[in-house]
Amino acid sequence: MMPETAEPAAPASERPPTPADWDARIDRLTQLLPDWLRRAVDWLREPSRTPVRVLAAVFFILGGFLAVLPVFGLWMLPLGLALLAQDVPGMKVPLERCARRIERSWERLRWR
Repeated sequence: MMPETAEPAAPASERPPTPADWDARIDRLTQLLPDWLRRAVDWLREPSRTPVRVLAAVFFILGGFLAVLPVFGLWMLPLGLALLAQDVPGMKVPLERCARRIERSWERLRWR
């Protein structure tokens, strides 16, 4: 009988995404924000802020569809989806999968 060897853990980008991966991604990204904005995002992510967060998410998503108007833009759509994912756990895995795909595409473009 052959001894079992522990396989090294696959990098996050190679294993299937989990809701925890999305939460970790958001935590890493908020660390890059200025202090005042990081505090605002942390405040908004608190569990007691669900009504405010859902309302803001809906407004951002609607604003994303109004991209033809000034101030509004497509940038609002992913932000609204990210906010909504805080309260709809089923959205975290698809958003993480999409974020990984965008990262891979960005890396390919960067190397050209």
